Amino acid sequence: MTSYVEGALVKDEKIVHVGHISLWSVWHLIGLGIVLLPAVGIGLIFLAIAYIRYKTTELAITTKRVIVKSGFIRRSTVEININKVESIQVDQEVLGRLFNFGTLIISGAGNPQAPITGISAPMEFRRAFIEAQDQARSSGP
Repeated sequence: MTSYVEGALVKDEKIVHVGHISLWSVWHLIGLGIVLLPAVGIGLIFLAIAYIRYKTTELAITTKRVIVKSGFIRRSTVEININKVESIQVDQEVLGRLFNFGTLIISGAGNPQAPITGISAPMEFRRAFIEAQDQARSSGP
């Protein structure tokens, strides 16, 4: 079974960087699941929700696009051409700085801002994006 990102690649497009959401971004679900585990099934539901959210969120930078997909049954995607991205911002609160997770806010030409929350190593993702964007610009259309 291929991932959404791998299935969305077009001719001559390659994955440059893969990002993930942080387990810290679903800590509240994991905590509730552990606390409510003695209650029959309720704790397992919260743990299952955390697991599904973690496993079904995909982030990637390719040679042509930034691709973000989340959701299992209800799918939500953001795909922005790498040359159309005007800015990529990182928002990290204190816990995010301590545990290395945060929110990416991608702004594209003609596209509204696309916030992506709970990203693990957001500064690394931003750096990989800037490098990919520079490479795309230098290689031409």
